[in-house]
Amino acid sequence: MANAKRRIALITGASGGIGRAVVRKFLQSGIAVALADQSEELVQDLLAEAAALEVPAMAFCGDLLDANYSDQLPTRVHEAMGSLDILINNAGLMRRGAITEETDEDFSLSMAVNVEAPFRLSRASIPLMAENGGGVIVNTASCWGVYPGPNHLVYCVTKAALASMTRCLGRDHAHQNIRVNAVCPNEVNTPMLRTGFEIRGLDADEAVQTLNESVPLGHIAEPEEIADVIAFLASEDSRYMCGALVEVNGGKS
Repeated sequence: MANAKRRIALITGASGGIGRAVVRKFLQSGIAVALADQSEELVQDLLAEAAALEVPAMAFCGDLLDANYSDQLPTRVHEAMGSLDILINNAGLMRRGAITEETDEDFSLSMAVNVEAPFRLSRASIPLMAENGGGVIVNTASCWGVYPGPNHLVYCVTKAALASMTRCLGRDHAHQNIRVNAVCPNEVNTPMLRTGFEIRGLDADEAVQTLNESVPLGHIAEPEEIADVIAFLASEDSRYMCGALVEVNGGKS
């Protein structure tokens, strides 16, 4: 790397709503980014933005359902970019419904993306970070993993597991100077949220406006408002935070 002190961040779900906001926030801060996503095409504009800012960026696209991909990804990033200082386990999947409506596929797919992939990525990243003197892992959990909402059983269970994983890792690896925390958003104005409304036959704009009215601060979160908190948790400003679940909910618990 041209700048030996430049930090390297691996971000999963890089092309999604929160993922894009995190990538852009990091690039603006001069943090080099490794973009993990299913689609090479969807991250090309982010690579172009990095080039314009003269901040190193590389795409490491693949499927988080592939255990080999998840197991090997941190080492690939470390070898290609010279370090791995920050891991953002951001990729996520939401399946809706009461337990009597959920399928085996809903459960297995949600567990694979929301729990198993962060487990594998963290397991592979921690030795690299420890060897380098420390690092940071930030998980995108959910308020719904702390205070379960109605008719989202599988989603709530997986996010609760990720929240528990965060607390366990934070405790177990603090002595290695590896800080593990999670951001717990409530509703966020992302393509995933809007697609969910459309699948149910709702007008996405009207549904978002209804949600806005339920939030004390007056609107559901924009992706950038979550990315700001993730950037804080990845920075030295949060150096005494470890194993924390940070709710970002606009006052709506």
